[in-house]
Amino acid sequence: MDSAAADRFDAGRFEASRDRLASLAYRLLGSAADAEDAVQDAFLRWQAADRRRIEVPEAWLTTVVTRLCLDRLRSAQARRERAVGTWLPEPLLDGDPMLGPADTFEQRESVSLAVLTLMERLSPLERAVYVLREAFSHRHAEIAGILGITDAASQQHLHRARRHLAAARRGGGGEADPAAARRIVEEFLAAAASGRTERLVALLTDDATALSDGAGLARRLVRYDSAPRVATFVRAGFQSTPVKQRLVGGTSAIHYAVVNGAPALLFVPAGGVAGAVTFDLADGRVATLRGIAAPARLARLAEAWRRHVPDTPLIERW
Repeated sequence: MDSAAADRFDAGRFEASRDRLASLAYRLLGSAADAEDAVQDAFLRWQAADRRRIEVPEAWLTTVVTRLCLDRLRSAQARRERAVGTWLPEPLLDGDPMLGPADTFEQRESVSLAVLTLMERLSPLERAVYVLREAFSHRHAEIAGILGITDAASQQHLHRARRHLAAARRGGGGEADPAAARRIVEEFLAAAASGRTERLVALLTDDATALSDGAGLARRLVRYDSAPRVATFVRAGFQSTPVKQRLVGGTSAIHYAVVNGAPALLFVPAGGVAGAVTFDLADGRVATLRGIAAPARLARLAEAWRRHVPDTPLIERW
């Protein structure tokens, strides 16, 4: 095989691993844009490496991407950008290959916005061990080799990660039936659009929380706690006004969607997706709302939506 043919063959081997690597990077970073950058950096290293000396390309690439992501998580810039109360993960539309493996509950949970947010409380090593073990089923010996630690340290990091996440999780675990989840969200939207605060309160858990990125204009997330405060915030937020229409580029349709495995509402004007509201459910009620409208955080979701054939909108004109 001549050198040009070898390069094409090796590029093909990398491309065959791209989706898996992007899914790993997304779980580690919570950002599709950063994940794409990490995978591209890995490709450049793959091209520069003496590939004849790489015995198991998949293992080599996994190690490179993981360590690139750890470097990003440890950087001073990342610590500033991801300070508690200032950051939400980037949402992805159902079917996006970056969501990666979804055969087990642990794999699906590891890419939920709830767990991606909670993982910000972990150290970079705890996060890496948790993702490699829970989402990609690597053995501790493999994780130790990827991270340059001992088997015992890998087990300890996983134990601490699981303990931290379990302590921070809210009640009502398990996965909601898709039909039931959609029905709850449709009821919630109807109550919000009507302005019926008492019905909204009934659909919320007592300790409900609402978070908003303020369309990327605020330095910190907007947060509301308790069912009455969340209901008041939602009632105001779901009322269409000329100012809101100008911000999103005109009237919007509101569509039901599945985002990171959870039910969501998308606000879709003529120009594309302008906002997403995701729902965490617990025992048949809404426990957490996340409002995401920063354009940079919606770029990949909006691109996927343009290729999507949506259902009839729940609200034609908002």
